[in-house]
Amino acid sequence: MNPPGLVVRPRRWRPSLLIWLSFVVHMAVALCWLWQPALWSWWVLVLALNHLVLTLAGLWPRSALLGPNWRELPRPAARRGQIAMTIDDGPDPAVTPEVLALLARHGVKATFFCIGERAEAHPALVAKIHGAGHDVENHSYSHRYDFSLLGPWRMRADLERAQRLLTRLTGRAPRFFRAPAGLRNPFLEPVLARLGLHLASWTRRGFDTRESDPGRVLARLELGLAQGAILLLHDGSAARSPSGRPVILEVLSPLIEHIRAAKLQPVTLREVLAEMEAG
Repeated sequence: MNPPGLVVRPRRWRPSLLIWLSFVVHMAVALCWLWQPALWSWWVLVLALNHLVLTLAGLWPRSALLGPNWRELPRPAARRGQIAMTIDDGPDPAVTPEVLALLARHGVKATFFCIGERAEAHPALVAKIHGAGHDVENHSYSHRYDFSLLGPWRMRADLERAQRLLTRLTGRAPRFFRAPAGLRNPFLEPVLARLGLHLASWTRRGFDTRESDPGRVLARLELGLAQGAILLLHDGSAARSPSGRPVILEVLSPLIEHIRAAKLQPVTLREVLAEMEAG
C-alpha cells in the first residue's frame, strides 16, 4: 500500500457547457452535411467559428469555459480573510533560497508551481521548499510554450512525468496544476481529472517576468487586493530591477506587509483544498 499523499484519486470529468455545446454543434454539422452537402462551405464556417471560440477560451488564462479553474479561493476561504501567494517557474538556485528566507522571516507559507525539468536539476532545492512547509505543485515538466497546442496523449505524458518526479522529491503528490503561461485547450481538463489535479490560475499578477520596476509590480498586485485573491509571482524567469536584483526579492516583503495591514491571512492552495475535502 502506498503511503498517504503519494497517490491522488482521479476526479470525475464533467464537461463544461461550452464543451457540450461544441459537441452538439459538431453533431448538427455532420447531419446538415449529409442533408445538404452542397452547402459544405457553410458547415465548415460553423465548425471554424466553434473552434475559434474554443481557442479563445484556452487563450484566456482565467477562463472557466473549458472546465473548473481556481481563479480565486472558494467563498468559505474568502470569508475567513484568506489569500494565497503562488510562485511560479522555479526552482532557481540563485533566487529560490532568498525567496524562502524572506517567507520564513515573515512566517508566510506559499504555493510553489515548479517546472519538472528545473526540479530534476535541483532536487535538494525542491526538498528545501517542501521541508520549509510550502506546497510544491505541478507546472508541467518541460514548460513548453506550445503546451496549448498539444494533444491529449502528449499533454498527459508531460504532466504525469512532472507528477511522478515531484511526488518522489517531496513524498507528496501535487494536487494543483498551472498551465504554462496559463494557456490550454479542451484536452486539458480530462487529463487533469484523470490525474486528480485541479487547475489554478490567479486573481492578480504583477508581470514580474518582464516588468523591471518593482514599484509597478507591487502596485499591480496590491490594487484592489481583497480576501480570496490568488497572487502570482515568479522565482524562475524573474525580471531584474535596475539594481540587478530579481524583482520578486524587492516586492515580496512590502507585499506581505500590505497583506498583513489589510488583515488578510496568507495560506496555501492545498490548505484550502484540505478544508474543503474535510467538509
